[in-house]
Amino acid sequence: MNALGTAIVALVALEHAWFFVLESFLFTAPIGLQTFHNTPERAATLAVLAKNQGVYNAFLAAGLVWSLVHPDPSVAFQLRAFFLGCVFVAGIVGGATLSFPVFLLQGMPALVGLGVAWLAWPR
Repeated sequence: MNALGTAIVALVALEHAWFFVLESFLFTAPIGLQTFHNTPERAATLAVLAKNQGVYNAFLAAGLVWSLVHPDPSVAFQLRAFFLGCVFVAGIVGGATLSFPVFLLQGMPALVGLGVAWLAWPR
């Protein structure tokens, strides 16, 4: 895969690693309250759900990193396509249920990554 594709996949992985930290550890902290537009009371109620959601984001990040380090280019492409596809679908759902900026922040980088990965795929 080319450097641009690697950079995009790494960016999406870092983004989801940050989501993991934000949702699993900082959800009730000031940055979490501001990010998710929550009150301390509401955040305390939702913290268990956010932690669970954060763990799913960690799995996405781990899968994307796996796709970057796998030695077999064919398997690496399959991993990359699967995990970027999952992120893209999550971005669509987030955009439809939360706000359009969620789609722009989450779904669009994954879609661009999928496109670049597809163009760089060794056939």
